[in-house]
Amino acid sequence: MSAETATAAETGTNGGEALPTTPCSVVWSGGHSYVREGNSGARWAGVDDRGRPRFLTDADLRRRGWSHTRG
Repeated sequence: MSAETATAAETGTNGGEALPTTPCSVVWSGGHSYVREGNSGARWAGVDDRGRPRFLTDADLRRRGWSHTRG
């Protein structure tokens, strides 16, 4: 693993890479997986630590940091 990849995984960001836009794409943020729902007006669906549904926007995920791997 390169230093650049390690840094991205540690910070939970993807180095400015754009979020996936394909429905059913999966990303990780804060130790939780989120699945892209829909095309227009899409949101990311996941669950919190207690199993309650949680929905995030693209902006929320960028602010929180995300990655393609659980890392």
